[in-house]
Amino acid sequence: MDFPRELRERRTRRHVSQLDLALRAGTTQRHLSFIESGRSVPGRNMVVRLAESLELPLRERNELLLAAGYAPAYPESSLDDPALAPVRTAIGHILHGHQPYPALVVDRGGGLIAANPAFDLITEGAAPELVGPGTNVYRLALHPDGIAPRILNLAEWARHVVARLGQLPELLAELTGYLPEPGPSAGHLGFAVPLRLRSSHGELRLMTTVTTFATAADVTLAELKLEAFLPADEPTACALREAAGRR
Repeated sequence: MDFPRELRERRTRRHVSQLDLALRAGTTQRHLSFIESGRSVPGRNMVVRLAESLELPLRERNELLLAAGYAPAYPESSLDDPALAPVRTAIGHILHGHQPYPALVVDRGGGLIAANPAFDLITEGAAPELVGPGTNVYRLALHPDGIAPRILNLAEWARHVVARLGQLPELLAELTGYLPEPGPSAGHLGFAVPLRLRSSHGELRLMTTVTTFATAADVTLAELKLEAFLPADEPTACALREAAGRR
C-alpha cells in the first residue's frame, strides 16, 4: 500500500488541512508535507499520532500502520475470546435492563450479535432466514421478506438505514434495489424521524439511539454498536409493556 496516498486520502476525506493535522499531531506542516509527498518516512509513533489526530476508527489505524510497513497496534479479538467476557456480561446487562423496549447489538457490517426478547415484536412475520444471530439487521429492515412491508414510513426510514452503509458497498448496492421512491416527509416528531411499524399490538412509533464503547482498544469491541429503541409516544410505550407482560 502507498502510505502517503493513504494518509492524504484519509486527511482530505475528513476535511482536515495539513496545518491542522500537523498541529494536532505535534509536528510541523513542512514535515507533514514531506511525509505526504513520500520525501520523509515517518516512524511508527508518528503514524499512530497522525491516525489518532484524524480520529480514525481502530481498524483504519491498523491499516495505516500496515501501509507504512509497521505491525498493527490494536488487537482484533473474537467476541468469544475469554478476554472479552466482561464485555459479553455488560452487553447482557444492557439488553436486559432496556426491556420492555427492544434493543440489539450488531457488528461493523450489521451482523446481529445479540438482542433482547422485546426485539421479537419488531421481527415478527419476517422470513426465518433473515432473523437471528449472524443475520444482517440492515437486510432485515429493508428486504421484502423482512420487516419492510410493515414499515409505514418505509421510504423515509430507509434513507436512514442506507446512510450507515457507506463502508459496505456490496450491501448498499443490494439494499438500494429494495428502496421505494422517496415521498414527502411526514410524521416527524420535530426532533427525530420515528420508525412507524405495524405490529400485533397496533402501530408502534419508535425512536432509536446508538451506543458504542467509547474507550475501546480492541478493534472488535470498538466496532460493536448497541441500538436501543424507545417509544415515541405513550400508546407505543403501553403496547411494549403489554407485549412484555404476555411474554
